[in-house]
Amino acid sequence: MGWFSKKKSHIQKRGNDESKSPSSFQRLRKSLEKTRAKISSKFKNIASFRKKIDAGVLEKLEEILLESDVGVVPTTRIIQEIRNAWKSKEIEETSDVYDFLKDKLKQGLKERDVSIRMSSVPPTVIMVTGINGAGKTTSIAKLANLFIKQGMKVMLAASDTFRAAAAEQLDIWSKRIGSDIVKHQTGADPAAVTFDALEACLKRKMDVLIVDTAGRLHTHDNLMNELSKIKRVISKKIENAPHEVLMVLDATTGQNAISQAKLFKRAVDITGIFLSKLDGTAKGGVILGMRDEIDIPVKFIGIGEGAEDIQEFDADKFVDALFD
Repeated sequence: MGWFSKKKSHIQKRGNDESKSPSSFQRLRKSLEKTRAKISSKFKNIASFRKKIDAGVLEKLEEILLESDVGVVPTTRIIQEIRNAWKSKEIEETSDVYDFLKDKLKQGLKERDVSIRMSSVPPTVIMVTGINGAGKTTSIAKLANLFIKQGMKVMLAASDTFRAAAAEQLDIWSKRIGSDIVKHQTGADPAAVTFDALEACLKRKMDVLIVDTAGRLHTHDNLMNELSKIKRVISKKIENAPHEVLMVLDATTGQNAISQAKLFKRAVDITGIFLSKLDGTAKGGVILGMRDEIDIPVKFIGIGEGAEDIQEFDADKFVDALFD
């Protein structure tokens, strides 16, 4: 599993020592408060009026899932699974639907590996994509901080050279969390920045390199060519790299996030999703439909603005927090 999994228990122990801090589950539960209000509260209202499952219950549940941005395709599949279980008498009462739904969602979310792929020989190279405004810079800082807390040496590559403030923002974050950074002036060749960062990373014997990239959807073809070029530069310099290509998606955009992922997936092989701004939306249900829509696992979630506001995705905890 690599270094990441080996040091995970150390992070959890640090969290347990901070007795005055809320548990990671409680923080996750709080961040999903708006989404949970849409799903759980409305379903409980249905259950309080109808004890037995009928077509009306399934219709109402379908409306709830769609309103929570689960998506049409996954909602249709989920409702069909519930309908089949109802017809076969596996479930009969409305209260049974709740646990059945939770179990099915957990199974679906566990089908893909959500662990980070660490290189057996450092550095591990992580390429990060996402459109402007998705919270990419902050998410990179959170991810870097997570590795630093494990005792790793982390470098950032400011390869988003077209947005004037991108490198400056990343530089500010690097100083806050204690990472190294390689940056060029605005407008420089992103691939050249990446190459210099790779050189510096190898020279300084860094453990992890996180490469920021531009996110300009209005110049689609140029952007996709640029992402492909950066990936080629990385793979030529370090064998089997990048080891991860994470895409930052804004949870507040709901189904639009799915469309963005499909678009970027054409240019680079995205290996995981970092879902940001989960604490400020009622559209957190979008995670539940990602298996059907894009088949890319959510590996990290952002639950606040601070460097510590990141969690590795856990299907059991997520579904429990959503339906608690």
